[in-house]
Amino acid sequence: MLKKLWKLREQADENEVLALADTLNISNVLADLLIRRGVKNFFEAKNYFRPSMETLHDPLLMNGMEEAAKRVIEAITTNEKIVVYGDYDVDGTCSASLMYLFLKELGGNAEIYIPNRITDGYGLSKEGVDNVKSKNAALMISVDCGITAVEEVEYANSLGIDTIICDHHKPKDEIPNAVAVLDPLKPGCDYPFKYLSGAGVAFKLARAVGDRFGRRDIALKYLDLVALAAAADIVPLVDENRVLVREGIEQINQNPRPGILALIKSARMEPGNLSAGQIVFTLAPRINAVGRLGDANRAVDLFITDDYQDAIKLARVLEDENLERRKIDESTFTDALRELELITNMEEDFGIVLHQDNWHPGVIGIVASRLVEKYYRPSVMLSTIDGVAKGSARSISGFNIYKALESCDDLLIQFGGHEAAAGLAIEIGNIPEFRKRFNDYLKENLSDKQIFPEINIDTKISLSEITPKFVRVLDQFAPYGPGNMRPVFLSEDVELVYNPRVVGRNHFVAYFRQNGTDKVFDSIGFNLGSFANVIDKEKNLVDIVYTIEKITKDGKEYPQLRLKDMRIKERVQ
Repeated sequence: MLKKLWKLREQADENEVLALADTLNISNVLADLLIRRGVKNFFEAKNYFRPSMETLHDPLLMNGMEEAAKRVIEAITTNEKIVVYGDYDVDGTCSASLMYLFLKELGGNAEIYIPNRITDGYGLSKEGVDNVKSKNAALMISVDCGITAVEEVEYANSLGIDTIICDHHKPKDEIPNAVAVLDPLKPGCDYPFKYLSGAGVAFKLARAVGDRFGRRDIALKYLDLVALAAAADIVPLVDENRVLVREGIEQINQNPRPGILALIKSARMEPGNLSAGQIVFTLAPRINAVGRLGDANRAVDLFITDDYQDAIKLARVLEDENLERRKIDESTFTDALRELELITNMEEDFGIVLHQDNWHPGVIGIVASRLVEKYYRPSVMLSTIDGVAKGSARSISGFNIYKALESCDDLLIQFGGHEAAAGLAIEIGNIPEFRKRFNDYLKENLSDKQIFPEINIDTKISLSEITPKFVRVLDQFAPYGPGNMRPVFLSEDVELVYNPRVVGRNHFVAYFRQNGTDKVFDSIGFNLGSFANVIDKEKNLVDIVYTIEKITKDGKEYPQLRLKDMRIKERVQ
C-alpha cells in the first residue's frame, strides 16, 4: 500500500471563527470550515448555503455571445439546417442534447452529430465537417470541442458552413476563424467565471438566445443536463458551477426527465437524494461507456427521448455496455501491470508510459487513472490506431501533465487537454524517446515528496462532535467537487468495537468509538482491506482520516465514516 502524507491545514483566525459560529449558531469546527471556503459573515453564508440563480452572470459578458446569439436566431427564423457537433463523453453528449432540445423547442431545424471515438477521434475533424455538409447544414454549433480546430473551421468555411464554437478547454495560440467563439478561457474574454463545463457554455448561449425570443427562462429546464456534465467533467464547483449543479441536481431529484430517471433506476438507485458524487462514480461511467465502446449517440438518444419505455430500453443498453467496458478495463489493466514490470523501473522513473497495439482505445484513459491510483505516478497509456499510437495521459495532484507533453511536442503528432488529463498521438517509433524525455521532464519538475499521495486534512475533531445537527449543517456544504471538496477530518486514538473485516474487493469495514463511550460509528475504507490483517482491537488504537457521508439502514439515515487512511498505535497498558 502506498504511504500517504498527512497534511493538517492551517486553521482560520480564532476570533473570526468564534464570531461566525455565534452568528450562525453552529460549532467552531463548522465555522472554521466555512471561513476557509471564503464564507465570513451571515450574507456570504446565505449565498453559500442557498445559492441563487440571481447570482448568475449575464451571458452577454462572454466575448462573442452577441454574434453567436444573432446567428442562431437568424438560422431559426429562416429555417436553416443547424447541426450540433458534440463529443462522446458525458459533457459532450449532455451539451449536444441540451442545445438540440433547446433549438427544437424554439422551432429550429436541428440535428446532432457525435463523432465515433474509435474511428473519428476527438473533436472537430474534416470527416465530421463532411458529414455536417451532407446534411445540408448552413450552421454548425460545436459544443465541448472546437477551440483548437483552426483548420477544420476554415474547411467548414470553404464549404459554406458557418461555425459557432462553445468550448471550455484551453485554446492554443491561434483561435479558429468562426462566426463566434465562446470560451471563457479565450484571450480577451472578460467573462467573470472561467471554469464552466462545455454544457455550461452551451447553457449560456441558450440563455442569450432565449432572452432575444422573450423566453429567457426556457433554458432552465435543461439544468439537469448541465449538472450531469459539470459534475462528471470535474470542473470546480464554485461560483456559477455551484449554482448550476445544485439547481440541476434538485431538478433531477424532484422531476427527472425520462432518460435520466431510467438511468438512475438501471443503476439500482432512486431519485430524491442523488449527489454530485453519485453522478461521478455511478451515472457518468454508464454514460461514458457507450462512447468508449462504440456510438455515443445512444447516450444522446437517452437524454432527448420523452418516452419512458424507450428510455428504459436505452438505459439497459448503457448498463450492458458499462459491464462490457468493465471487463475490458480489467483485462487491459492486468496487461498494463505485466508491461510495467518489463519496461519500467519504479525506483528510478517518475512516470509511466505504456503501449500495446491491441489495447481498446475506449478504456486506456480509465486504465491510466488506475495506474495513477496504484503507483501515484503521471501515466500515459497508448494503443495503435491506423498505424499511429494514440492515447491518454493522467496526472497526480498538483502536477501539470499538459506542460509535460508540451515539453515533448516535437515528438508528438498532436496533443491537447489540461493540467490533470490530456490526449495525444505519436508515431510508434518515437515512443522510446518520448518515454525518456517525459521522465526527464518529471525528474526536473517533480520533487521526491510529490510522488507520495498527500491527504489534506481540514481539521482534527473528536467523534463526539459528530452530532445530528453537525451532520445536517455539513450536508448543506454540498454539492461537493473541486474547489469545494468534502471536508476531511482526523480523529486520534480511536478504538475498534469489533475486529475489522474485509468485504467486496478489498474494502475495510469496522465500527469505531472513542474514549470508551457508547456512541459507535459505522465506517468503510475502500481499497483499505490490508489494514484488517494488522489491526487488533485489544492491542491497537487507531488514528483515522475520513469524510462523513450518510447511509440508510432500515429506512433511517446514519452518518458513516468514509476512511481515507489509518495509522495504527499500540495501546498503552
